[in-house]
Amino acid sequence: MIGVLFWLFVASVVYTYAGYPLLLWVLARFKRQPGPFEPATPPVTLLIAAFNEERVIAQKIENSLALDYPRNQLQILVADDGSDDNTRQITQRYAAQGVELSYNPPRRGKIGAINRAMAQARGKIVVFSDATNIYQPNVLRELIAPFADPTVGAVTGARSIVAGDGALGESEGLYWKYESFIQQQETRLGSCTAAAGDILAVRRTLFEPPPDNVVIDDFYMIMRLIKRGYRIYHAPDARTSERVSLTAQHEVERRARMIAGRYQAISMAGSLLPFNRPLIVWQVVSHKFMRPLVPLAMIAALIMNGWAVAFPPAAGGSALLRLAPPFNWVMLGLQALFYVLAGVGNLVERRSGIGRALYLPAFLVNSNFAALVGLFRFLTKGQSTLWSRAPRRNDLQGAAQGGPAQSDDKS
Repeated sequence: MIGVLFWLFVASVVYTYAGYPLLLWVLARFKRQPGPFEPATPPVTLLIAAFNEERVIAQKIENSLALDYPRNQLQILVADDGSDDNTRQITQRYAAQGVELSYNPPRRGKIGAINRAMAQARGKIVVFSDATNIYQPNVLRELIAPFADPTVGAVTGARSIVAGDGALGESEGLYWKYESFIQQQETRLGSCTAAAGDILAVRRTLFEPPPDNVVIDDFYMIMRLIKRGYRIYHAPDARTSERVSLTAQHEVERRARMIAGRYQAISMAGSLLPFNRPLIVWQVVSHKFMRPLVPLAMIAALIMNGWAVAFPPAAGGSALLRLAPPFNWVMLGLQALFYVLAGVGNLVERRSGIGRALYLPAFLVNSNFAALVGLFRFLTKGQSTLWSRAPRRNDLQGAAQGGPAQSDDKS
């Protein structure tokens, strides 16, 4: 029985990370790739959520002004959640260039800032963005085109990490390539079930304000659209880039907040899942709900393995299935080696050679440790919606941006 439980826990981890993407890929082969879509340039609102972003807000606004989209069809709106630094003052320096500001103190969190700013949005499509990410010039055209299909309620793009940020950056970049692959396969099946909140376009008439206590606003928004019968489209050529978190510890903190929100979403499954669309339910459970449970399966597998070493199962049947000697020791050794490599990977994350070889185990362990922290915060209600973003590598590049004259893109 111990051996069977061990392999069930291992299988759940393998299915979550590899089995589900593989099944998606196989099923998607039988579906036609959506598109191509006719180019369109309807009125668009680019809504930039910001709180104390004086270091990067000028760069973000300059990037937004340079996007390849008709200027008379683009409203750039900064939703300032009551910043107490120079974010508001820097934004106001761009008023002559048509940049608008929604400044609504006191601070209520990102969702509160977005909900209040939506009253000023005029575009048929609203593109949600953050102050820290830099869009490629064609982003808006790529995000808008799929809305030619009236069944599409939202479109999300692809994230990437700026090159040159070492092993931590490479591991984060690899994760987003993996995530983009999954979203592309889900889109071919009908609808993707994930979205990056900093590159998410939604029909303004379909926008449903998330409750102020929701931690992950992007997931809430797309699930409400899916439940209403709309599809979410992943546009892989709509790309945004950002710098990686300053350290692995900062990345753990960022992911812990996200995972706390994921547990909150699991608790809201009854109101979010479209139970009349079983394919979507399978996708959401496999893609979004099983990942936060992976660390629990990893811990359980380690415990089962330790038990099999301390109390070897009786003879009879397959030694591998029962986790009998020598397989109990072999599997325990492999698990121990994996965690040791992850620890070494964290210690040498800034040394490119060794770090690159070890970034995958380090990333997986860090992500799942963050999931445990997120679970604790969810259970203790310790995750506030008034979160502060994790420091990123570009924060080291110096002083606050001063306005239109400082337009160098250093991302």
